[in-house]
Amino acid sequence: MLKKILKIVLLTPVLMAGVSFAPRAFSEEKQVKPNIHLLTNEKSAQKASNSESSDSSEIIPGEIHKHSLGVGVGQTFLRSDLSDNGNDKITADLYYNYSASHSFDFVANAHYSEHSYLNREATIRGLALAIKGKGFQFDAFSPFVLGGLGFYLPSASRIQNGVPTETRKQLVFGVNVGAGVELRLNRDVTIGVIAHYHDPFDVRQDSGPKLEGSYMKLLILAFYTFN
Repeated sequence: MLKKILKIVLLTPVLMAGVSFAPRAFSEEKQVKPNIHLLTNEKSAQKASNSESSDSSEIIPGEIHKHSLGVGVGQTFLRSDLSDNGNDKITADLYYNYSASHSFDFVANAHYSEHSYLNREATIRGLALAIKGKGFQFDAFSPFVLGGLGFYLPSASRIQNGVPTETRKQLVFGVNVGAGVELRLNRDVTIGVIAHYHDPFDVRQDSGPKLEGSYMKLLILAFYTFN
């Protein structure tokens, strides 16, 4: 009996030392593991951020609050009185674009052209203002529609009683609508196509019928963007 008591007394310090050492070792191991995971997470996050930054540098974003000047070249198709006194032909238009948001732009279009047919002539002048809405943007490609009002000064030299007669010139209001697609090549250059319809209000004449007519433009566009 005495021997058993001595063994217990001798083993007790050893057991106590083992018990006191085990939690310390477990806690040290527990402290090391989060540090390893933390370092791994930091490296992964850094790699992800680097890949995102490299990918974003390759994407052409739709920037806003930018001014763009453009030229449109294509065919002008006359209608009604304008068509009776002039032929369709290739013309050039000027465009200004301001990107107000990612979905809407302000567009101004200025154009002037003379169209001859036999001994008659039709002249169109216009400053069309419109809001352009982009339905969606797939990468750097975007279809759009636009519509608005404008100021027009149409005129014609038509035959009345066998005599060529100039119509009265008067500045009138009008409407314009259009649709097209655009492709942004880089941060500075955008190309596209547009079908742009203009309908000036009729111009009453001192003698003879009033001057009425509209026209459609099918143009290839090129824009340069700057701050």
